[in-house]
Amino acid sequence: MSLFDILNLIGGLSLFLFGMTLMGQALERRAGNGLKRLLGRLTTDRMAGLLTGMGVTAVIQSSSATTVMVVGFVNSGLMTLSQSINVIMGANIGTTVTAWILSLAGIESDNTFVRLLSPSSFTPILALIGIIFYMSSKNSKRRDTGLILLGFATLMFGMQAMTEAVSGLRDIPAFQQLFLAFTNPVLGVLAGAVLTAVIQSSSASVGILQALASTGAVSYGAAVPIIMGQNIGTCVTAMLSSIGANRNARRAALVHLCFNLIGAAVWLVVFCLVKIILAPAILTQPASLMGIAVFHSAFNVLCTALMLPLSRVMEQLVCKLIPDAKRAEKEKELDERLLGSPALALNRCTQVLDHMAVTAVNALKESLESVLHYDSEKAESIHTAENETDHLEDILGTYLVKLTSRKLGEEESVKATEYMKLIGDYERIADHAVNILQSAEEMQEKGIVFSERAAEEYNLICSALKEIMDLSYQAFSTGDIGAAKKTEPLEQVIETLKEELRTRHILRMQQGACSVDAGFVWSDLLTNLERVSDHCSNISGCVLDSIGFTLKLHEHQRIFRNTDEDYKHQYKLFQEKYLLTA
Repeated sequence: MSLFDILNLIGGLSLFLFGMTLMGQALERRAGNGLKRLLGRLTTDRMAGLLTGMGVTAVIQSSSATTVMVVGFVNSGLMTLSQSINVIMGANIGTTVTAWILSLAGIESDNTFVRLLSPSSFTPILALIGIIFYMSSKNSKRRDTGLILLGFATLMFGMQAMTEAVSGLRDIPAFQQLFLAFTNPVLGVLAGAVLTAVIQSSSASVGILQALASTGAVSYGAAVPIIMGQNIGTCVTAMLSSIGANRNARRAALVHLCFNLIGAAVWLVVFCLVKIILAPAILTQPASLMGIAVFHSAFNVLCTALMLPLSRVMEQLVCKLIPDAKRAEKEKELDERLLGSPALALNRCTQVLDHMAVTAVNALKESLESVLHYDSEKAESIHTAENETDHLEDILGTYLVKLTSRKLGEEESVKATEYMKLIGDYERIADHAVNILQSAEEMQEKGIVFSERAAEEYNLICSALKEIMDLSYQAFSTGDIGAAKKTEPLEQVIETLKEELRTRHILRMQQGACSVDAGFVWSDLLTNLERVSDHCSNISGCVLDSIGFTLKLHEHQRIFRNTDEDYKHQYKLFQEKYLLTA
């Protein structure tokens, strides 16, 4: 093997790994919503979790990536430890898809139709289609489709380069002796584990094994133990990702390691017994690319068949190995492990933002009640809620900035931008809750009491404010366009109502029915209430803009206000509902 063969091998391996990474990332972006739906179907049912793990891994072409995501899900509370075990088992089967794709390179025939199935025939066509999609389209989904095809073509060209580079090894006695040494099952397992741990991808290490097998020097007796070892080596990535995670996330990573260790140990013993007692002739025959794919799939299916009925036992085992702490751990709201899967990271952001929204809205409603019925316990609850929304704004904002630095699809990019706007609005609503509470505390300290008429007017505008908060939250949480469209006309009614209430209170002060101190408090309250309604309008505006795939804040509201008959109808209904009587 010459220096140039070594250089070709390095180049081929680099192309192979780059193509696999490129294809996996593009597939993940392209199937973003599909991944969210798969995640949504997760139940405690074993088969559902198993099929989910298989499906996700088949899409992103990496069991390591799937397991890292699972560790992130468990760490973020998206998935229980019990659910994660089934998904991890499914991931081991899903990763065998890569070996089957790579085995197509071994197709040889004089038949034209059969030759067309060989990657050397159709890969250039896929590369041409991919580059056309990528360079000629501005649509992110079409560009990702192009990258998938380009990634696959790069992977296959890398595989072909590796195969050609190592073809000369078949005539080198030292190379043949090396793989004769690997017929020792223990050495084979160690070799597979080390190789996979170094490159952190069992799919890639199987591809390398298939390239070496093309020389004809690798027997099935040497290949099978190496395949077993590859399953152990792939656990390194998940174990590293669990560093700094909570207890259950570390248990999920340990499940992955225990599953592969136990599976490899059991079937290695069976393999050794078969080899010694039966000594099948196939073990001495040269391994083919298709044969390696078959053994890879069979081994992972057998491991899953062995361990799936014992998933409860596995859960108990890792819980004993990593026991519960004496005090409960605080789980992270957001986990950076999910950033590698933007669709799932956004799904988690949605849950955290929903919690932030509920916290802010409830705090505001409590502060409204405190004005007329002050309660010290509610006051403390409002301050706690405001601190929590500040914290959630910080972590969500930081997380979304990191997420938007990744390559996102059009829909994901718009959604991330929407969320960055929404966190500011909900944080300000919580701030206004504290401002209103301060007005309530001032009234409590100074003994200020609103007149009966002022209290009625305050309750009226509070009812309108509660309705607009409920409408904007409904629009955000469910994507309800009808609720979003109702927000703008109600915001206009609240703005008009605020000015009328301010005027009426000035008249009462002039008549001596209300004190000057009460007038100042009243003015501050109305200002805060009107600004809350503005933020609610912003929230619904973001939802409408996001649904329309634009980033133009309030573009829809302006159109509705000027041209939409439904807007005028809703405005009239709200006007009648919150119309002041003389």
